[in-house]
Order: sequence, then structure tokens, then C-alpha cells
Amino acid sequence: MFEKHPKGLIAASLANLGERFGFYTMMAILVLFLQAKFALTGKEAGLIYSTFYFSIYILALVGGIIADKTRNYKGTILVGIVLMALGYVMLAIPTDTPVKNPTLMITFTCVSLFVIAFGNGLFKGNLQALVGQMYDDPKYASMRDSGFSLFYMFINIGAIFAPMAAVGARNWWLSVNGFGYNADLPGLCHGHLAGTLQPQAAETFAKLAAEVSGNNVTDLTQFANSYLNVFSTGFHYAFAVAIVAMAVSMLIYIINKKKFPDPSKKAAEAKVSNTQIVEMSAQEVKQRILALFAVFGVVIFFWFSFHQNGLTLTFFAKEYTELSLFGMPITAELFQSLNPFFVVFLTPVVMAIFARQRAAGREPSTPKKIAIGMGIAATGFVIMAVGSFFGNLPMHEDIVAAGTSPVKVTPLILIATYLVLTIAELYISPLGISFVSKVAPPKYQGIMQGGWLGATAIGNQLLFIGAVLYESIPIWMTWTVFVVACCISMFTMLFMLKWLEKVAK
Repeated sequence: MFEKHPKGLIAASLANLGERFGFYTMMAILVLFLQAKFALTGKEAGLIYSTFYFSIYILALVGGIIADKTRNYKGTILVGIVLMALGYVMLAIPTDTPVKNPTLMITFTCVSLFVIAFGNGLFKGNLQALVGQMYDDPKYASMRDSGFSLFYMFINIGAIFAPMAAVGARNWWLSVNGFGYNADLPGLCHGHLAGTLQPQAAETFAKLAAEVSGNNVTDLTQFANSYLNVFSTGFHYAFAVAIVAMAVSMLIYIINKKKFPDPSKKAAEAKVSNTQIVEMSAQEVKQRILALFAVFGVVIFFWFSFHQNGLTLTFFAKEYTELSLFGMPITAELFQSLNPFFVVFLTPVVMAIFARQRAAGREPSTPKKIAIGMGIAATGFVIMAVGSFFGNLPMHEDIVAAGTSPVKVTPLILIATYLVLTIAELYISPLGISFVSKVAPPKYQGIMQGGWLGATAIGNQLLFIGAVLYESIPIWMTWTVFVVACCISMFTMLFMLKWLEKVAK
């Protein structure tokens, strides 16, 4: 699988695997942690989540500038790993719940998230730039798209098991303290302590409290305080899992550091040997940068839709989905494993399709593949919209009043959606990175990879709109908004297709 690719590709993939394991351990539980820890509404948790996701990607632009200025990609990446580990340490420190000083603790949590985001900004885009530089060698140039697909597949192996590790840590701590898991209980506990539960929700709370305790609960206030503290502490321990993953990533990176290309060394060698470096004309540089920014603008709509997997799709899993599959209990967080699972197992299929098309001389250009992916993504949200409409799901406000949704849909709807969205992702994300590495002028490689991530950042900042819609309009209409966003992206890419293909030659 890797035999026709540069040796450094495996090392880069393994280093990113460890980092992604830690990152997705956190992302699988972050929005649910914010709600359980601080009694935040979906809109409030969504705003923090979207701002954090924005910061991760916009700071990749900063990381790209730093690496391009210093030409020290390897050192910048290493500093990023250290900062991410520090941020996870800060999140892993257990504190009492209910929180006595919410303002202080939310601020501390946000500072921790910023440290992680800045470290990620130094790491993510620059590692991608190093992978792109491996394919600047003419011997590997034709394998660039396949190389990035393999890189993308390999790193998702870590993301498959991350939600399982997070859930395992949380549920283990609940079990140690004699409690069972219930997705609705943290919100009901906060409502009981605040005195805001409506009569039907109060009945639901008493019933669920007895179920997870295994006996009748005589003091519901004491139960609410205890359950919230144990539930949130379990999340803190889940963040500690990410620290271990970052240590593994750092070890792999340091051991294999010499296998990665060194742009500053390459430039120095060329200078000593009087090798003339071919410079692009100012006009060509301008055209390439304009093309990249055009693609960046389009993919904003895709990321605004796709990254709902950690926000509104997680809310949907918690509130509207029957949390059992083939008779076995599951948790809302475990749906986060579906996307990386499908990435790993579908990547060889998608690569085989591309290889067959290449052999027949009919392989679509990279921009066309991205447009196709956006159309596929629209189909994924059509599944959610249709399933929600015909499932006759209640408004979110009705769930709050009852304490739980009176109607829950089969988890197969979410599974099918994640499957389709993953196929779309494989047509967009790794190939978008490949497109940037191919089109970006050599001296702007880092900053242009940061630009791709910056566009992702803007889409991520818009994620909170999904949380607002989720709590304000019928759920099927929320998914329809994402269908429209993906269609806008697809048709805009098709409109620019000939120009983008010309620039990429």
C-alpha cells in the first residue's frame, strides 16, 4: 500500500494518528461535557464549541506563517505537540460539580481549549505541508492524491477508538460510584437543582434516578449533586486519556524526525551547488493564490455542515435516538466513532475507484472530485431530514418539558448519514489538502495549508447556527438548511471548474 510512496509518509501518518486519538477523545465529549459540567444550553455550549473549532483551524494559519518565516517546520510541529499535551492536562484536572464559581471555571476551561487550539495550529497544517513536500519529488508527484488519501485514512485509525476510550473512562467512573449511564440525567439534575423542571420532567427525573441507582432515591437533591459530580469527573478522566495519546505521538515524531523533508536545508544545498531555483512569475503566483482562495471560500459551506457531527448530530443522538442497537445499549458519544471507522474502511474503496478511472483515462480532476463530494454530503443531510420528518419528531422545547423525547428514531438513520457524509469527506478533505499542496507557490506552502484550515475555521465558527436552529425550528428543517449549504458549494465549484483545472495544470 505504501510501497510507491515516500518513506516519511508512514512516520507522518503514525505521528498524526496519536495526535488525532487525543483530539477526538476530547471532541467526542466536549459539548456534552460543557452541558453536564456547567448546565449550559445547546446554544451556549454550541457557541463555545464552534469558537474552539474555529480557533483550531484559524490558528493553523498562524502556525503556517511561523513555519514559513522560520523554515523550521519540524521544530514548530514539536512545540505544537507539547502545547496540546499541556492543554489536555489542564482539562483533566477534576473539579467539583455543580460548579461553585461558574465564571472562573468556564474561563479556565476556555483557556485550556485555547492552549490546545494554538498547539494544534502549530502542528496540523505544518505536518500536512511536510507531507506535500515529500511529493515535490518528481518520482512521487503522480501519487500525490493517493498519498494524501492514505495519510488521511491512517490518521483516522486513532479517531475510531478515541470515543470508545472517552466513554469507557466516563462509564467506568460512574460504575465505580454505583451509578449507571443515562444521557438525559445531567440536564434533569441541573434542572432539579435550579427548580426549573416542569411536572412531567420532574416525574421523568425521579424515575431515571431510581433506574441508574438500582434503588428508590429518597433525596433527589443529594442524588442530583452526586450524579453530576461523578458524571463530570468521569469526563475529566477521559481528557487524561488524551495526554497519553499525545505522549505516544511525540515519541513517534521524535524517533522519525529525520525522515521528513527539511525545506531550509534543501534551499541551502541548492545555494551551495549553484542550483538555480525556478521562480514562478508574479502573474502565475497571483492566479494560483486566487484559485486557492476561491476554493477556500466555497468549502466554508461544506465544513459548516459537515462538522455538525460533534454538535447537532451529537444532540440528536442524545435526545432523539434510541440508544440501543441490536439489543445492546450504546451511548451518544459512540456515534463519533462511525466517521473515522468509515474513513479507514472506505478509503481503499475510493482509492480503487480513482485508480480504475485513472487507468481508463477518466479520473476526475481534483476540483471536480471536491464538487462531487459536496453533492454527496447534501445527500447525507437529506437522509436526516427525511428520517426526522417522517419520524414526526417533537420540537426541542417539548423534550425539555417532558424531560425526554416521547419519540425516538432508530440509530440506523445516524449510521446511514455518517456513512454518506464520510464518502463525501473522502472526496473533499484529503483531496483539498492535495490540491493546496499542488497549486500553492513553493514559498507559500505553509501559509496556504493554513489558508485551507482557515476556511475550515470560518465554517466551524458558523457551527453555532446549527445549535440555534436545532432548538428553534422543527428538526427536519434544521437538516434542510445543511442540504442547501452543501448544494451551494457543489454548484459554485462546478461553475469555477474549468478555471481551477487550468490553474492546477
